[in-house]
Amino acid sequence: MTGLPSGPEQLPPALALEQAEAADLQAGIAGLAGLATDALGLDALLARVATFATDAIPGADGAGVTLLKVDGGQHEVEARAASAPFVAEIDEIQYEVVREGPCITAALEGRTVRSSSLGGEKMWPRFGPRVGRMGVHSALSLPLLLPDQVIGAINVYAREKDVFDEHAARLGELFAVPAAVAVRNAQVLAQARTLAAQLQRALSTRPVIDQAIGLLRGRSGATAEEAFARLREISQTEHVKLADVDERIVDEAVRRARARHREP
Repeated sequence: MTGLPSGPEQLPPALALEQAEAADLQAGIAGLAGLATDALGLDALLARVATFATDAIPGADGAGVTLLKVDGGQHEVEARAASAPFVAEIDEIQYEVVREGPCITAALEGRTVRSSSLGGEKMWPRFGPRVGRMGVHSALSLPLLLPDQVIGAINVYAREKDVFDEHAARLGELFAVPAAVAVRNAQVLAQARTLAAQLQRALSTRPVIDQAIGLLRGRSGATAEEAFARLREISQTEHVKLADVDERIVDEAVRRARARHREP
């Protein structure tokens, strides 16, 4: 009596491939869920997401993750990371050199973008040929969507042509949903850390600001508001930070006082 298939090796090749791809996707999503955003910096987390995307999307040779600030038809790169050096080089071309490409289109239009032959891609006439000459011919870009905004995109590349079909795009879109949440959480945490550092610096410089205001008031008889306005004016005229102006004024006053103390 013929028995039923007992293992993945006995499955039809197409079904076995489908199961393997589903397993890769699940592993990628599980990796996203396991990211400890409080232990990783934003750049390190983006690089980890790019690696997970490379493993989760069939045919990918490399991937990048880019955070974009989108305003109307304009965009500004806030952060980016890549799973491989060739992806970082492609991103440099896209964002710094020609300022066009699949990630920018995906983010601005909020939709998945595919190209099966970048060298002849009419959608990006400056980007496509450059990348094609690098030996990279297929691209899949997935917007990182939140309910109220697009925060960036995942860019997936392959060296061969015609790599990313509709099936690959669907798997990529399934991966991009939790990826957007993980990336946004890391972005918010990074912004909170930056704000905390700025507040700490402000607190540490406050005594020096107060001393500088006191010195100006003592010299000129100005009010505290007038003295602070004078400090800001010096800062803007000399193109230096306000804290540096305050520190200089205090240091000069200290040097004068020491010089007078040493006089016979």
